[in-house]
Amino acid sequence: MNKIKRALMSVSDKSGIADFARALTDMGVEILTTGGTARLLEQEKIPFTRVSDYTGFPEMLDGRVKTLHPKIHAGLLAIRNNASHDADLKKHNIQHIDMVVVNLYPFYQTINKAGISHEEIIENIDIGGPTMLRSAAKNYKSVACVCNPKKYSAIIDEMKSSDGKLSEKTLLSLAYDVFCMTSTYDSVISHYFSTVVETGDDNLPDIFSLPLEKIQGLRYGENPHQKAALYKLTTDGNNELTGAEQIQGKELSFNNFIDADAAYRLVCEFTDPAAIIIKHTNPCGAAQSSSLFDAYRRARETDPVSAFGSILAFNAEVGADLAKEITDTFVEAVIAPDYSSEALKLFSAKKNLRILKKGSASTNKLLQFNCDVKRVQGGILIQDSDAAIINKNELKCVTNVKPTEEQIESLLFAWKIVKHVKSNAIVLATGTETVGVGAGQMSRIDSSMIAANKAQKPLENLVMASDAFFPFRDNVDEAAKHGVKAIIQPGGSIRDQEVIDACNEHGIAMVFTGMRHFKH
Repeated sequence: MNKIKRALMSVSDKSGIADFARALTDMGVEILTTGGTARLLEQEKIPFTRVSDYTGFPEMLDGRVKTLHPKIHAGLLAIRNNASHDADLKKHNIQHIDMVVVNLYPFYQTINKAGISHEEIIENIDIGGPTMLRSAAKNYKSVACVCNPKKYSAIIDEMKSSDGKLSEKTLLSLAYDVFCMTSTYDSVISHYFSTVVETGDDNLPDIFSLPLEKIQGLRYGENPHQKAALYKLTTDGNNELTGAEQIQGKELSFNNFIDADAAYRLVCEFTDPAAIIIKHTNPCGAAQSSSLFDAYRRARETDPVSAFGSILAFNAEVGADLAKEITDTFVEAVIAPDYSSEALKLFSAKKNLRILKKGSASTNKLLQFNCDVKRVQGGILIQDSDAAIINKNELKCVTNVKPTEEQIESLLFAWKIVKHVKSNAIVLATGTETVGVGAGQMSRIDSSMIAANKAQKPLENLVMASDAFFPFRDNVDEAAKHGVKAIIQPGGSIRDQEVIDACNEHGIAMVFTGMRHFKH
């Protein structure tokens, strides 16, 4: 590009802007600016020209119109060394603008405020900023478009070493930054509007965009030959798992994040102290008890072999007794709301153990993204999250034998667990602890047999949960072999009566939920 002679600055985030402007003026660059940026440069005694003086047109409509003027956009869009463009500029007394330094109204921060009104939100939709950035980015070979304050220093260094110029490689990179930022900015705005307008019978928009921001690169993906990175949804406040603080340990891998998410989602099903043990996204142990220590001990007894190298999740503060119990075996990571100082001291002896303090959930409904997204070739599938909860009053008993109150409590516990097990899913439980888990089999009867075969605890006073209906009575017959006393399942099979008759033959109570929990 040619030497940068004129720059237009209009920023909401003013961090570093005074130093940047001063460095530019020291290199002979004329500064055009507006509003609050002008006031800051005036305080810093940095010379500038107001945009209104340059255009001959005042700011108007309470600042809604400042830079939307041909003298701005023609100066940005004119192709250098194009005779026709040069003639137009000369005819209308328009000068080239060689750099735009703009960041946008804080729309995301605005909708994150408690009690914010719709009118205030609308006023924080930036119009002039994205328009200038897009004009400059379209003409990136001749105009530097700077939207990221973190790049000020590098830009100044390059200009000092190149007689006030920037390389085409740098200009292209800056243009890329702009289009990434403006697309994300518009995605956040569209997400907000999706919360205040009717989007159709299925409540899903016709055009869907996800505003994502890269948090970190990962060493690799599911396998070492796959590249990977972690992104956060910029509309989700503290972002749950992506907002968690890593207190110690190695960097989390792609698979660690997947398993930590599975563990965190499941532990959030419980209000009483609960412990979840996840291996390859499936719970290999889960329990609810009067204390986290007891819950963890009971959860681990479900399948101590599979618990080796697992991810643990808890829903209350981890104390020293539990920390000591955890460090007696090998686990990959622990995620919990908090840890005592004594627990952290014990964990510190295991330097590779990843300790995560989970971020709190956003309370702003405008920011929450409650959909599941799955990639398919050529597109994505989107669905509401499976967040439905069943209470005991919604259960339909279909057998002669009715479940006891204790069995109902155990059935509801097992139902929470089975929702988070890969289909076909079977969970065996006693009280509020798992006994066996059968996951991801192509036939449900195989999952039933695996759940029983994996059991390390006595097969006594068991309940069974199935994520979908029983297609045949064989699952009931298998359950009866292992002492199952009550079953919870959705119902809805054409052979429901055959299954009910089998339960009556074996003296097993069975309840229908009317709700399926497939997890693919």
